[in-house]
Amino acid sequence: MMDNEQHPARFKLVQDVSSTQPPQRQWIPLARPEAGRPAAIFTVMCYNVLCDKYCTRQQYGYCPSWGLNWEYRKKGIMDEIRTCAADIIGLQEVETDQFYNFFKPELERDGYQGIFSPKSRARTMTEQERKHVDGCAIFFRTSKFTLLKEHLIEFNQLAMANAEGGLPPEGKINQRLLITTAHMHWDPEFSDVKLIQTMMLMSELKKVVEESNASIQSTEQGDCNSIPIILCGDLNSLPESGKVPSNHIDFKELGYEASLQAFNCHDTSTHLTHMFRLAKAYEDNIMKYTNYTFEFKGIIDYIFYSRKYMNLLGVLGPMDENWFIENKVVGCPHPHIPSDHFSLFVEFEMPVPYPDINTILKEDSHKPSSLGAIGSGVHRENKNR
Repeated sequence: MMDNEQHPARFKLVQDVSSTQPPQRQWIPLARPEAGRPAAIFTVMCYNVLCDKYCTRQQYGYCPSWGLNWEYRKKGIMDEIRTCAADIIGLQEVETDQFYNFFKPELERDGYQGIFSPKSRARTMTEQERKHVDGCAIFFRTSKFTLLKEHLIEFNQLAMANAEGGLPPEGKINQRLLITTAHMHWDPEFSDVKLIQTMMLMSELKKVVEESNASIQSTEQGDCNSIPIILCGDLNSLPESGKVPSNHIDFKELGYEASLQAFNCHDTSTHLTHMFRLAKAYEDNIMKYTNYTFEFKGIIDYIFYSRKYMNLLGVLGPMDENWFIENKVVGCPHPHIPSDHFSLFVEFEMPVPYPDINTILKEDSHKPSSLGAIGSGVHRENKNR
């Protein structure tokens, strides 16, 4: 953070708000659907919309006040969502009041159903204060998907609340798909919290799969890869986070080692691991940044998917880098870019019905995945959350 007296003057010299609209982001095709095979083709969007409470001149002094105003920004955010028109939308930093009075009614008119959970601190607040607590939301197109069950994972209490959904419409194939969106802790002073949250998430996702298998008396109860998974969110970790040993520096010698084994899938491993077979939808060379501010520019938003169940057909490419240079755009939000994050948008093909888990195990290795594959302790340092 900069001194308040210097902050506005500094940015008046570098930010040009008279710039033209940025060019449209280009679609990058990666594969073709497999001919002659029944499959479900669907799209997924991941987008941190920047909570209004955090969108201040103190934090983003390079953007004019009117460009930070929610009434102005919400149009650009909804335009971004509607332009992509994804079948599944994972949003982060959604304020409670904005979910119920903006996102939900707007997207319901477009044929979506949505679920939302604010941060757990909302329970300790007054009704008025609660309106401004942010959280995560998932929307899905009801013509393609039906909610079977909702799970809430709260890191503070590691409590799970379950909400039953409905059954698939008659005549449609009952194909399970687990969609997860998450927003990990941001503060570099608490890098250990970020790591533990990641471990909790993967451990709880494994339980969700096991419970789902048990509820339908599946023979695949023991394997967490028996249901295809899409995990998207703002993980606040850079791609080079790497493998995470149980004595990782970010644990700060606080004596976590013994308790962390409760979340580790291999008791004998020196690294913290999970058993999900996941791949990144965006390779590191496709987008240089998913978060773009004056003080930090890097990749911290991700879409992961079960690589043996889905074929990645394409991704939405990056913003035009030349536009930022030519228009002296030093950071976002910007009057033409309503959030400090860029959305991720991908298209998948999933065979219907999808392969048997035994077939997947035969084709895949039995090595566990490193925890670092979904985020470790390397992080941004620009936000005051």
